Amino acid sequence: MIREAFELGLRDFGENYLQEFDEKRAELSGCTEARYHFIGHLQSNKAKKAAEIFDVIQTVDSAKIARRLDADARSSLDVLIEVKLSDEPAKAGAAPGDVAALVEAIRACPHLRLLGLMTMPPWSNDAEASRPYFARLRELAAENRLPQLSMGMSHDLEVAIEEGATMVRVGTALFGPRKKL
Repeated sequence: MIREAFELGLRDFGENYLQEFDEKRAELSGCTEARYHFIGHLQSNKAKKAAEIFDVIQTVDSAKIARRLDADARSSLDVLIEVKLSDEPAKAGAAPGDVAALVEAIRACPHLRLLGLMTMPPWSNDAEASRPYFARLRELAAENRLPQLSMGMSHDLEVAIEEGATMVRVGTALFGPRKKL
């Protein structure tokens, strides 16, 4: 499906699972203009592999992860800071109060290029329920002079765009629901 989408003109693809993408990337070798974004939670022991196989890491949530990616980056690696704006225990990300320090830590990494912020609001069938989270992320990005906002998915992308999203994650709308493994 990725190859078919590439042939139709898509160039940016998000992946949640590092090992799963690593297994399928050989099949995508002809898609030379594609950019692959890692959008799953990144554990520090997988930073080296992530820096090797992805073009963008959207889920940097600590200075430790940033330093590992910087050490392992083959050249310049684009990154976003994942910010946790909800109380959900299952969500990952840096606390809003830690964003400024993390911005500085990443900017000190010579191989990382900080693009902006990313967030995942709590799931709701009501897209409007995501608006306060998107608005808060936009405010944090402005405070830290970051131009990119990765927020919104298939069910709430319109609200995300209204709140300033520059990247939306629309895998379900394009490829259908994820098959259970």
